[in-house]
Amino acid sequence: MIRWAISILVNALILIVVSGYFDSFHISGVGAAILASLLISVLNVLVKPFLILLTLPVTVVTLGLFLFVINAITLMIAQGIMGDSFNIDGFGTAILASIVISLLHLLIQKGVVEPLRENKKK
Repeated sequence: MIRWAISILVNALILIVVSGYFDSFHISGVGAAILASLLISVLNVLVKPFLILLTLPVTVVTLGLFLFVINAITLMIAQGIMGDSFNIDGFGTAILASIVISLLHLLIQKGVVEPLRENKKK
């Protein structure tokens, strides 16, 4: 439960960073970022597996790169649910944001989380 809460806060921080990086990606505040992060995590559990199953042939042919499109779709769904507090101006921006979000997740995982876990084991 604590790991999930930390993951939600890290995702919210990443959404705020991406919001500062793209002019066409807007989050109204920290509370909206936390709510968007929570909503995206729920969508990743409920909707994303269904989308992956539907697009499996395309995902295999593109060697997994189509997963960025699926991530962009989940971002757009979250934006549609949240209304004015979370706004993405276009699907192209959503794809670019999903790529940046994935890269930031990778950097945080490799640079922060894994070293902390290794130090905890010692």
